This record gives sequence, C-alpha cells and structure tokens, in this order.
Amino acid sequence: MLWSGCSAVLHFQLLIGCAPILSMDVSAIKKWIVFFIGILAAIIIADWLSNLIVAAAGISGWSRFVVSFVLYAALFFAILYGIERVTGIRFFGCGCSDDP
Repeated sequence: MLWSGCSAVLHFQLLIGCAPILSMDVSAIKKWIVFFIGILAAIIIADWLSNLIVAAAGISGWSRFVVSFVLYAALFFAILYGIERVTGIRFFGCGCSDDP
C-alpha cells in the first residue's frame, strides 16, 4: 500500500516537471504584442497627422491623394523609428549578425 502512494507522488512530480505549459516563457509573447501595438499606434497617428496637415493645407483632388500618401509614409516610418529609439524594440532589424 505504501509503495502505490509513493508511485502516485512520483508520477505527479514527473507530470509537473514535463508539462511545457507550466514553464512557458511569456517574454516572446509580450515582445510580439508590444511590436504589433507599436505598429498599430504608428498607423493611427500617421493617418491622423497626414489627414490633419493635408486638410489644413487645403489640397484637393488627385494631388490630395498623392500628398497624403507620401506624407503618411514619411510620418509612419518616422513614428516607428521614434518608438524604436524610445522602447528599444527593433522594427527595422534585418536579421544580420551586426544587429544587437
């Protein structure tokens, strides 16, 4: 009887030790969440600023589309670069060995 109790405890300890869910590292998940939130924030801010600037300048027609697109692209990458500098998250890493 005593042996079966020890066996059950041993099996329980092996189960806990081998379970990958209990020892999962969530730092990679947090990094991806912050990465996507950063991109989403850059999209929203760049869109808002480009529409505000184009509306204030009074541009209309097809030139409004072109100016708005170029301004949006420039603001989007500038905002991503700023977020990268502040938070240290790599948006523009190329995967090279020189990247820290």
